[in-house]
Amino acid sequence: MTLKNVLLTNAVSSGMTGVLLATLPSVFTQLFEIGDNTPFIMVGIFLIVFSLFVFATAMKGNIPIGWTKFIITLDIIWVIASAIAIIILFSTISTIGSFMILAVAGWVGMMAYLQSKNLNRI
Repeated sequence: MTLKNVLLTNAVSSGMTGVLLATLPSVFTQLFEIGDNTPFIMVGIFLIVFSLFVFATAMKGNIPIGWTKFIITLDIIWVIASAIAIIILFSTISTIGSFMILAVAGWVGMMAYLQSKNLNRI
């Protein structure tokens, strides 16, 4: 898989997740068993903006190394923040909510790894 393809995969998966979170927050408040839609809407908006940046990076003729490193850094921060969130929120959210956070963190970690691996080939 090329760097461009990994970035496009990251952009599409982030964008789709963002749209779902921003447009259907009540589904996630029920799954996580919390009463506030706001965190899901805010994370959804962030993911939509992030996905547009990742998409723009992937579509450049020469993929900017600095932009790609920034994307990888954000992905790594996401994984770390997810681990912290699970630890802090474990007793206040549902088990399925914790597993969803963990699954997304795994996916994002894989994106960071594949992006790094392909960036090192350049």
